[in-house]
Amino acid sequence: MYNQPIFLAPIFQERIWGGTKLKTLFQYDIPNTHTGEAWVISAHENGPSHIINGDLAGKTLTEAWENYPELFNKPSNSNTAYPLLVKILDAADDLSVQVHPNDRYAQDIEGQPYGKTECWYVLQAEEGAEIVFGHHAQSSEEFSKLAKNGDWDSLLRYVPVRAGDFIYVPSGSIHAIGKGIVILETQQSSDITYRVYDYDRTDNQGKRRELHLDASIEVTTAPHQDPAIRQTEITRQGLTIKKLVEEQYFTVYHWDLSGEVKQERNADFIQVSVIDGKAVLTINQQHYTIKKGDHFIIPATVNHYSLSGEAEMIISHPS
Repeated sequence: MYNQPIFLAPIFQERIWGGTKLKTLFQYDIPNTHTGEAWVISAHENGPSHIINGDLAGKTLTEAWENYPELFNKPSNSNTAYPLLVKILDAADDLSVQVHPNDRYAQDIEGQPYGKTECWYVLQAEEGAEIVFGHHAQSSEEFSKLAKNGDWDSLLRYVPVRAGDFIYVPSGSIHAIGKGIVILETQQSSDITYRVYDYDRTDNQGKRRELHLDASIEVTTAPHQDPAIRQTEITRQGLTIKKLVEEQYFTVYHWDLSGEVKQERNADFIQVSVIDGKAVLTINQQHYTIKKGDHFIIPATVNHYSLSGEAEMIISHPS
């Protein structure tokens, strides 16, 4: 019986819009000054996380998923891919305006198992920071016309954000994270992105990044509708649990720990990202210090655990 958490090391991704806040906020050893993403819980082929503790140390999360299905309550004869991906993004500049496909389009057109529905918890936002979320076109035809004409001021919808905000972004939603924002993103395990607009900027070789306007038009939902999500909050012992979203692909919570609480695993496995503070996780009388910037999985082989300390966490699991 595997009675311990699975701690994971981040995988860093250089991006044209990235910066250095992953180092200053989380003390990560980032590779360069344009580090845009830390893939902190990942079994995706473009950046699988490595396990850093216990008997599985040195293995990737992908290997654990494939070879130790009991850790995830996964049928041993299942060939499904690990369903979720958790990232932290540092937008030192505006991200491209983009859209992601749903499962059917991803499977039929891209040959990938999952589309990309995602959600964002805003960890930090500079004063006046905005995201692009949605558009003003009333039909696919109007969206196509405005996009092809480059009439971005008429098309795009801007929304101010601040730390603590939560945004659910279903596949088909036009979106972009704006400059000066750091987010934790929980998403389907997909790396399919269609860029609609990239501000005509160039890389260090003077080249513009590829756009995918035709595919974007095909997959964008028009007219845009803000998703209706129902959030709930309960406090039990020393833990306040806010359910941020419970939808088709994932359930995500914000946990605010102040004291001590005993917990029971309520899903096949639980993904945990510590976004502030420090605490002690206890499993089977073994104590693990957890702190801001740590990411781990409580596997299906652990039924009960306790937490004590002062910390904030983002919790997720497949729905």
